[in-house]
Amino acid sequence: MPAVSEQPLIAALDIGSSKVSALIVTLDGDARLRVLGTGQRESRGVKRGYVTDMEASEVAVREAVEIAERISGVTIDDVWASFAAGGLVSDVANVEVELGGHQVEQSDIAELLVAGRSAIDRNGQVVLHAHPALYTIDGVEGVRHPLGLHADRLGVDIHVVAADPAPLRNIDFVIRSAHLGVKAIVASPVASALSCLTQEERELGVALVELGAEVTNVSLHAGGMLVGLRTIPLGAKDVTDDIACAFGVQRREAERMKCRFGSAMTSPRDNHEMIEASPMGADDGAEPLRITHAQLITVIRQRTEELTGKIEQALKELGFSGPVGRQVVLTGGGAELKNIADYMQGILGRAVRVGRPKTITGLPEAHSGPGFSTLVGLAMLAASGSGDIRDLALGTGRERKTPSGLVGRLVAAMRGGF
Repeated sequence: MPAVSEQPLIAALDIGSSKVSALIVTLDGDARLRVLGTGQRESRGVKRGYVTDMEASEVAVREAVEIAERISGVTIDDVWASFAAGGLVSDVANVEVELGGHQVEQSDIAELLVAGRSAIDRNGQVVLHAHPALYTIDGVEGVRHPLGLHADRLGVDIHVVAADPAPLRNIDFVIRSAHLGVKAIVASPVASALSCLTQEERELGVALVELGAEVTNVSLHAGGMLVGLRTIPLGAKDVTDDIACAFGVQRREAERMKCRFGSAMTSPRDNHEMIEASPMGADDGAEPLRITHAQLITVIRQRTEELTGKIEQALKELGFSGPVGRQVVLTGGGAELKNIADYMQGILGRAVRVGRPKTITGLPEAHSGPGFSTLVGLAMLAASGSGDIRDLALGTGRERKTPSGLVGRLVAAMRGGF
C-alpha cells in the first residue's frame, strides 16, 4: 500500500445550518473509498442554508477541517462543498445535431456536448451541474450508448441544476477565507441521491426528502437523474425551537428531549411515562420540570404535520403521482426522529424509508446516519468523476494558489489578520 502522502486525497465539506462536517478519504488500489479522517463543529453564521456571518462561518469551517486533518495525519488544499439553500432550480435542456445518416463517432458526441454548452445558460444563475443524461437517435429516446449507431439526427438531454450567484459566492468566499481551495460546489440533493438511493430507485422514479436543520429539500429523481426540486424553509431545528418555547427550556435541553424521548407517533403509554428537564434560568437544586411523553409528542407533531403538508404539496407540484408504489426516501438529520418514516407513510400514502449513506471503509458509526448522506455523497461524486460537460466549480478565484497544509494556512491567516 502506498504511503498516505502518496495516495489521492478527496476532501468533502458539508456546511449546514446546525453543523459543519468535513471528511477526508482516499482511493485504495481497487478504487474503493477509505476514510482517513472526519471532523465536525457546530455551525455558526448560517441561517436557512445561507451564510449570514462570514467570520463565524469561516472559523467553523476551519476548525472542522483541521480536526479531520489531525485525525487523518494529512493536510488538504481544496474541498468539494455542498449547497442546500433555497434558490436551487432543476431543468432538462435538449440539444440536437444533424449527422446525415452516418455512424455515430466520438467526435459527433463531442460536438453535441459542445453545442450543449450554450443550451445550459440560465440567465444570470450559476450552473452547478450539467450532466448529459440519455441520448436520442432520430427521435427515439432512452439511448445510453449511441456510439456506432447509424442516425440522421443525434440528440441529448442535459440535466441542469443552477442557483442564484450571491449565496454561492458567499459559500465560496467562506471556504477560501479558511485558506482552502474550492474544487466544486455541489447541490446537496445531487450528492445525497448518490449516497443513499439505489440505482434502480433513481431509474424507476423516487422522491428524496432531505430533512435538514432549517431547510428541507424535496427532489424528484427519474431516469437516473434529478428532474425536479423544491425547497421548504423548515427543518428539524424548528421542532427543537417549538419544544424550547413550549416548555421553557434551553435549546440544548430541548434537543436532548427530542432525540431521546421524541417521536412522530403516539402510543397508549405516552400519557404515563414522564420526562424530567431543567427549566430555563433555574437555580442549582431547583425542582426539575416534569412532563409526559404525550405532551412532548404533541408539540413535535404540530410542526411535523405542517412540514409533511408542505412536502406533500411539493410532491404534487413536481408531478410525483401515478403508481402508489413510487417511493419516498427520507434523509438528513431530521430523518433520525423516531417513527418519522411511519408517520409520513401514513400521511403521504406511499412507501417511505429512511435513507442512510452507503458504507465506506473506515467511516465512523457516528457518521453513518442520515445526517451525513450529503457528506458521503460529496466524496463519492468526487471519486467517480462527475461526467459534467463543464467545470463544476465556481470560476471565480480558481487561479489563486491557496496555502498548502495546516501550517501554511495558519501563516496565511496571521498575514491576513484573521
